Amino acid sequence: MRRWFALFLLMSSLTAHAGSQVDEATGLIIDEHWELVMGMCGSCHSYKLVTSQRGDRKYWLKTIRWMQASQNLWPIPPAIESQILDYLAKNYSEAPSGRRPALSPELMPD
Repeated sequence: MRRWFALFLLMSSLTAHAGSQVDEATGLIIDEHWELVMGMCGSCHSYKLVTSQRGDRKYWLKTIRWMQASQNLWPIPPAIESQILDYLAKNYSEAPSGRRPALSPELMPD
């Protein structure tokens, strides 16, 4: 069972990054501002913590604010913070659910 789960995770990861280059050392998607994210995020924690998360720009900003309020993350200049948020929101945005939407009531059996 563990092998199937590991294979599922690997395939999900490959599908999520299809067409994108991934840095072998960090696992980050190589795109505009990725080196900035590598330097800022990797100075405190594992890159897997970044690559395992998904969210829109608001989610990532909330995460940064939480780290600043509770984890002693230093103030980030607004221009740099904006570039970090651009990268994260583009490359680690919310993933679509793997489940199909619920059937509409008219399609349900009697």
